[in-house]
Amino acid sequence: MNIVIVIDSLVGGGAEKVMLTLAEKIAQQHNVTILSLANSIEYSIPKVLNVESLFAHRASKVDRFWQRKNSVLKLEAWFEKKQSEIGDIDLVLSNLDRSNNLLSKSNIKNVHFVIHNSVNAELARQKKLGPFSYLYLKKSKQNLNGKSLICVSKGVEKEITQGDLINPSAIATIYNPFDFEKINQQANEQNNNIPNEPYLIHVGRLAKQKRHDILFAAFAKLDKKYKLVLLCNKPAKALKLAQQYGIEKQLVVPGFQQNPYNWIKQAEALLLSSDFEGFGNVIVEALAVGTPVVSTNCTFGPSEILTGELSKYLVPVQQSEALANAVKQVLADKPNVENADILKQVQAEQVALQYLALAN
Repeated sequence: MNIVIVIDSLVGGGAEKVMLTLAEKIAQQHNVTILSLANSIEYSIPKVLNVESLFAHRASKVDRFWQRKNSVLKLEAWFEKKQSEIGDIDLVLSNLDRSNNLLSKSNIKNVHFVIHNSVNAELARQKKLGPFSYLYLKKSKQNLNGKSLICVSKGVEKEITQGDLINPSAIATIYNPFDFEKINQQANEQNNNIPNEPYLIHVGRLAKQKRHDILFAAFAKLDKKYKLVLLCNKPAKALKLAQQYGIEKQLVVPGFQQNPYNWIKQAEALLLSSDFEGFGNVIVEALAVGTPVVSTNCTFGPSEILTGELSKYLVPVQQSEALANAVKQVLADKPNVENADILKQVQAEQVALQYLALAN
């Protein structure tokens, strides 16, 4: 089959990583092209993948009303050319707002739109940025009316079906894919930058949604013997914020890492302090390498991942005290997490088959 995955860019982020994992698995048996709107790439691209970019720049405004018509024409021309080279395209997966906005207005067939985040939480956050930002995002979500949607968690699916903003033609949940063999291989790689002293880890870009303020307030309540490793995109900004909590000397901020897994494996625990997530990939990755997790019970994802015994390490959002207490608990318990139920449901091979079934 011929499959095209369209995404805003390949700059470090959860949706980007998910689609690279999926594409690499599908490419073992089918012809996969990733079309990035922007020409920005941070991830290393597996050799089996063909990556092209639609625009020779960051493509940040290509879906705005004054540019959309030309952008859609350019997108349609790209698909036409691609079809003349390889034949009919059986499956198109669209990811993130800019890509969704262009594909929803195009005449391209066999498109499914992957929803990576809580729609309501994204809109609430956007409202704080002013009326234009909010209206742009609201319109972006309404462009998905009458479209086929794939949600990355049951929580996201439920939110859409119970809400009245988007009325899809079809909707289903497919969990994000994980290549455990590759993750464990990378988790065992030697890295001399990893601290020898005990540390906790947080993986996620420095964004309001991730609530580094709650993370730092919780960490400040813990034993001073621990370091806090932050794998994030703005190290200087993170250190500046940490000063407000008096923990800057305990921070280790190596910046974006192509391989985060050896950092995660050697941590005492991974912490997630977000207000919302679509799924919470990093929780699964931590469990896969045997590292326990303490997470906010945010919408959506964590409660679908940390189930059974592990659910006691879920805490209410925006409560640094509760987060700190759960961290103390997990450090005392040292739970064995390698048999977590979720790990059976998110193997890349299985998830790839669910996506391929959409083409049939």
